[in-house]
Amino acid sequence: MKKTILNVAIALVSGVLGAYVFSTFNAGPSRASIVQEELKGILTSYNGKAAEGSISFVLASKVSTPSVVFIKTTAMMQQRSPFGMFFDGWDPFGSIGKVSSSGSGVIVRKDGYIVTNLHVVKDAQTIEVVLNNQKQSYTAKMIGTDPSTDLALLKIDANDLPAIAMANSDDVQIGEWVIAVGNPFNLTSTVTAGIVSAKGRNINIVNNQFPIESFIQTDAAINPGNSGGALVNLNGELVGINTAIFSQTGSYAGYGFAIPVNIVAKAVKDLIDYGQIQRGYSGMEATEVDANAEKINKTNLGALIKQLDNESPAAKAGIAIGDVIVKIQDKAINSKADFDEHMSYYRPGDKIKINYYHNGSLKESIVQLTNQDGGLGIQNSSAISSETLGADFSAVSKVEQQKYKISSGVKVKNIRAGLINNLNIEEGFIFVKFNGKACSDAQTLVKDLEKANGRMQIEGIGADGGKRFYNFW
Repeated sequence: MKKTILNVAIALVSGVLGAYVFSTFNAGPSRASIVQEELKGILTSYNGKAAEGSISFVLASKVSTPSVVFIKTTAMMQQRSPFGMFFDGWDPFGSIGKVSSSGSGVIVRKDGYIVTNLHVVKDAQTIEVVLNNQKQSYTAKMIGTDPSTDLALLKIDANDLPAIAMANSDDVQIGEWVIAVGNPFNLTSTVTAGIVSAKGRNINIVNNQFPIESFIQTDAAINPGNSGGALVNLNGELVGINTAIFSQTGSYAGYGFAIPVNIVAKAVKDLIDYGQIQRGYSGMEATEVDANAEKINKTNLGALIKQLDNESPAAKAGIAIGDVIVKIQDKAINSKADFDEHMSYYRPGDKIKINYYHNGSLKESIVQLTNQDGGLGIQNSSAISSETLGADFSAVSKVEQQKYKISSGVKVKNIRAGLINNLNIEEGFIFVKFNGKACSDAQTLVKDLEKANGRMQIEGIGADGGKRFYNFW
């Protein structure tokens, strides 16, 4: 009987306090603790003690759900013909059709900024955001993207929105309860619960030249449509953005993955403040510690430096290929995923302390990071935008030139409706040659593409770093 009364009480309290939580959330996470105490008091009056687990799930759901939005997109995509297999990229016998899809997003600032996965809004011609109450719908503008982490930032023309509070993902513990909030299978505002199963997972799904993967793994049910939604702790604070599942069927199989909120917060700030991601360059590329490095360094933890540019900041600080990084700014580095994640937190000009094993001895160096062109300053966007082509174009950096051994190139980003999307050219593609001419200037390439007629020959580098050759008509 007591259990029945308790369940009824939880339902009643949820309904009565729902509006209160919504209106007070913007005051910050301290409001959540106030609601928690009120819930305890009400439930205690029914059976003599508060059900802590029930209080926590009700609280987390009520606090976080209003901050998660439903995203609907439309895109113009080529429908390939039976003859498409004989053509690279564009199929001259194919047709252009409208494709609709949906996903989730999280309100991160009350003045209309919303974060989601890049793959949710990639190539979208229109982006519609529906608020949790299902009564307000907005057309969203793309502010910027971070292909390295599969994140995108949107903006809607609205104020006083229920922005979610952000936790510190470094404090998230394996075994901790979390809930996933999103819109799976177009079922809006769905909440599922689970625990943190692991941290620092690298599952090789980000298709980018410089991928950053250090996922939080959870067994909270995540399905198609949850992408871009919130993974929150029992205080209703954001700990990650739900991004992927591991499944042989396409539906939930017990393994969900979320981008840690610390990576999300850095990306959001960069895109709002600078219009593009500001990532400090060290010159190091890491991999997992192998058996040989384990013998030399007497540890199976850390990140093994497998590649290093000779003139890079890390090389100048004394770090060498074969060294094992074990700490960055006093934060333990246990894997490649840890290394990639923590290096992503810093901007050009930042000085960071790195502890590492070199020839069996533990050493410490200070590395001052640069931008991708070798300077210490914040990089401003110099991209050329073309609505006809439906994309932005910018010259490749010195870092990319060194990495791919090219003297010049033009990179594509922020793809939307237009010729580039119709040709199925991917985000991050680098034009090296167009119709036999080297691509060294973004503005020149844009003009050449806009006036192109007849056959087009493209030589370039794909988002995965592989060479690409296309012939279009």
